[in-house]
Formats: sequence, C-alpha cells, structure tokens
Amino acid sequence: MALKVAARGAIPPFIVMEVVRAAAERVAAGGDVLHLEIGQPATPAPRGVVAAAKSALDRDVLGYTEALGIPALRARLATFYRERYGAAVPAERIAVTVGSSGAFLLAFLAAFEPGDRVALTVPGYPAYRHILRALDVVPVEIPVGPESGFHPTPALLDGIAPPLAGLIVASPANPTGTMLSAAHYRELAAYCAARSIRLISDEIYHGITYGAPATTALEATPDAVVINSFSKYFSMTGWRLGWMVLPEDLVRSVECLAQNLFISPPTLAQHAALGAFDSMAELEANVRRYAVNRALLLERLPAAGFRDFAPADGAFYLYADVTHLTNDSEAFCRRVLAETGVALTPGIDFDPARGHRAVRFSFAGATADMEEAARRLTAWRA
Repeated sequence: MALKVAARGAIPPFIVMEVVRAAAERVAAGGDVLHLEIGQPATPAPRGVVAAAKSALDRDVLGYTEALGIPALRARLATFYRERYGAAVPAERIAVTVGSSGAFLLAFLAAFEPGDRVALTVPGYPAYRHILRALDVVPVEIPVGPESGFHPTPALLDGIAPPLAGLIVASPANPTGTMLSAAHYRELAAYCAARSIRLISDEIYHGITYGAPATTALEATPDAVVINSFSKYFSMTGWRLGWMVLPEDLVRSVECLAQNLFISPPTLAQHAALGAFDSMAELEANVRRYAVNRALLLERLPAAGFRDFAPADGAFYLYADVTHLTNDSEAFCRRVLAETGVALTPGIDFDPARGHRAVRFSFAGATADMEEAARRLTAWRA
C-alpha cells in the first residue's frame, strides 16, 4: 500500500527558482549566465552588517532568542519607522521573522481560517497564493492592468462576491514595480475597515524607488499587517531575516505560532541586522545603481523588441508585455537562456491566466551585466 502524500504540497512550483536551477545547469555544463531572473542584489551585505556579525560571533551570543526577536532589533525597527515615516510604532508590535516568507506564513495562520477567502492581484508575487492554498485558505485573484496602476481598487473589490477575509497589496510591487499612493492606501484601508477585511501590506521593496518615496500602509491605518525584509533594500538576501508590524490583536497569536514553528529567527542575522541601520550610505549607493540599470534597460531593450513595460516606480524589475513575440513565455525564456545565456522569468509565475504573454527582467545585478544582456538580446533579435 502506498503511503499518503498530503495534498497541501501539490501547489505549483515557484517558477523563478526553476529558472535559477536551469541557469545553474547551464553553468555546470560550461556555459555562462547573465542573471536577470532573480530578485537578488548583486552587492554583498553592507560593511556594518558584516562587522556586527563578526562581533556577535566574537561575543558568542548565538543561542535562541525570544520568538519575536531580540529587543534591541525590535526597538531599532521602531525607531526606523519614526525616522523614515514619522510613524509611532511600539516595539511590542514588531515581530522579527525568518525572512518575509516566514512573516507571510505567520500572518496568514494568525489571521485566516481554512476556507477564508483572501483577495490578491495578478500579476503578483506567486508565493502569496501558493502559501494560502497550502493552508487551505482560498486565494481570490483580481486581474489588474495599467488602468488601475496594477493595483486593486474599491471598484474592483466590489466586483468580487463577498465575503472576503483579507486583502494583500504590495507597494512597490513584484513583478511590476508599481506603487500605491497615500490616497490609494487610505481608500483601501477604509474599504477594508467597513467590511472587516484584514489588510496585509507587502513593503519589502521600500527604499528602492525612483521618484517619490514609498508610502507605508501604517500611514492609512494602524490595523494593517505590514511585512518587510532585510533582503532587498538592506542587501541581506540569504540571511533569512524579515519583520512584521502587527495590529495589537494579532501579536500574541503570532508569538505563539512563531514559538512553535520557528522557536526564534536566526540569531546571528538578528545581531548583524543592527549594523544595517548604520550603513545607509552604502544602501543608497545600491539604489543609485539600480536607477542606472533601470534607465539602461528602458533605453536599450526596445531595440531587442521589448517595448511595453509596466511603470516601474520602485523595486528592481521590469514587467514586459511580449504578446508580439510569443504566446508561451515559459518556452520563450528557455529559448532565450539557451541561445543567449540571459536568464529571464516567464510571466506565468506571476499571472497564470495572462502571464504566457509577459516576462520579467530583474535589474538588481551589476550594471556591466545589464549592458551585456541588452547587447546579447539585441543581437539575438537582429
């Protein structure tokens, strides 16, 4: 008799990681790869982070911590919200997590019951819907496009049959790079409050913007669950450290869940992260490089046939409509990798229904890689 395999694992793969694997196989076979598929800064962790990590190792402070994180880091994050946003966030409402992925898992478990319906936009980050499905929560996809700035609106939400238990928004968004204004956040917060809908705001690309700074949902409501990460702006991908700002009614539930699921966030990463806040000059230099990369690709990719982009006001992605080039973005990206060595992510990762006509470019890498990728793609399309 065959052993049972739980159905919750039968969720779609995270396709960008499949592309990463294909790229690694190409390298192992002797080829080269320009990585425009993965949202990972090419820069290492800031010097202040490395110094703080070394100090923590020297002091041998690497035992378990409190489930919601070391008090010093929670307090520093509270100060960060006051300094950057003018928002008064008590340290007691901040939970340090095992990456933003751990934050989403804890938030969804604390806020939603099996069978609850949670709205999210497509195109959007695929792990939202995959985690929800694994928890037997029902993701309700809202197709969005340029007409709504690739974000949900009250009018779009009115088109969904009630009830909704939650709404997930992201600003700057992955894969589009689009942002919500303060007024848009207020509209959504008021809509959710009137209908007892839990608002969850993904803000992991805050700090990476190319015009106006990003608005936090906390400026609209103290009841939002705000999720952030040290991976993107703070260039600490792989340290597996994120955080949440929680409404008071979820703090204890998240703490109990975190105690049982994770015990505590990575201790070394927590102590190292304290050094990130003394490294702002390095981090802002990274953002200036992203801006150069963004401008370079927007200028040169049209010559390779990529012309129709979502307005990338933040994050480090360009999301391109490639209807005129392909009706199968997954096969198209495989061909691009095989024939040029440029790794891209197919749009079906972000939009299962319409993403076969879209691809995502990540410009988090080195500027020289962006230049070479544009050259290869242009030559390939010649």
